Amino acid sequence: MGQQPPEYEPYQQPYGQQPPPYGEQPPVYGRPPTPYGFNPAAPYGVDPVTGAAYSDKSKLVAGLLQILVPLGIGRMYMGHTGIGVAQLLVTIFTCGVASLWPFIDGIVILAGNPRDGHGRPMKMG
Repeated sequence: MGQQPPEYEPYQQPYGQQPPPYGEQPPVYGRPPTPYGFNPAAPYGVDPVTGAAYSDKSKLVAGLLQILVPLGIGRMYMGHTGIGVAQLLVTIFTCGVASLWPFIDGIVILAGNPRDGHGRPMKMG
């Protein structure tokens, strides 16, 4: 009933290393420290799931351009000029009947996880 918990030894640093002084962070190996978590390789932030650097393009702007101006302008803004030019030409040659393709593509851009022409994920804002 009156048993005492076993006493534990304090944590020892491996290989004789000394812990950093109080208030200092231990060194981060593999990359140089950056102020306030800023990463110069990813100036627009990093995707928390994949760790990929975000694009400088906005998913909202690309989707709205596709919906409001259904000529492939949103795809050209994203950096997918081949698809954008194809949407433009198909819309022109069908006298606007095929503008449904860029319109639906704009909805897919807004609802999905699009990537820009360099393969970087795009943020909503």
